Amino acid sequence: MARGRRAKDAVHEADESGGSKRKRPPPPPRFSSAWFLDWARTLFVAAIIFLVFRSFLLATFVITSGSMENTLLVGDFLLVNKVSLGSPVPLTDLRIPGYREPAHGDIIVFRADHSPGLDIVKRTVGLPGDTLRMEGGVLYRNGAAVDEPYVRRNRRQPDSEDPQMSWQTPHLVPDPSREEYKPTRDNWGPIIIPEERYFMLGDNRESSLDSRFWGFVERKKMRGTPFFIYYSYDRNALRPFPFFSAMRPGRVGPSPD
Repeated sequence: MARGRRAKDAVHEADESGGSKRKRPPPPPRFSSAWFLDWARTLFVAAIIFLVFRSFLLATFVITSGSMENTLLVGDFLLVNKVSLGSPVPLTDLRIPGYREPAHGDIIVFRADHSPGLDIVKRTVGLPGDTLRMEGGVLYRNGAAVDEPYVRRNRRQPDSEDPQMSWQTPHLVPDPSREEYKPTRDNWGPIIIPEERYFMLGDNRESSLDSRFWGFVERKKMRGTPFFIYYSYDRNALRPFPFFSAMRPGRVGPSPD
């Protein structure tokens, strides 16, 4: 009994000194003004966190074309690291610096000039100051053939000229002996890449609309580097509800280079 009284006295003293946990006030009645205020505050904080997360840290991207096959497949859902290359500050011309610069071979998501509002994913093959050319579908950088084990070729598609490639003319290496420049998909250049510009190609070379046709990519238009495939399914599968019935769980994991 004495031990019980001492315990009660200790609790009483703690209550008086403010050391014990006080009971939380009851939640406000549903649909009251205080209830709506609590929900509004919670949603506001969640929206701020979401905007910061999406604007500066990560983005999502879905592969909808076969231009990067077999590295990235139609139906791959990607997480994009926006911190690596730096993030633009919304509604301003400012940019938070990244911790690295684009390198040869990097797969990068960027905003397309030729199609405003569209994000595209390609592989970086040319950096500022590089000289690029292609002969018979083989890419040469600064005079040396580039080893590209990731490239997918379809030799059944014949090479052809494209008037869109005329943009290359002002960037050609000067050559007095050159006749009229008529670039084709597999034969073009040599061109010199200007400062703050990058040359991007798709891995599926015969099925990629890339820098060969619409030009260089500005550094400030680069949004980030894909680093993880968080979901994948075969969009062309002849099954009901392919999003669930044609899943490709084996592709979930780090994004291939």
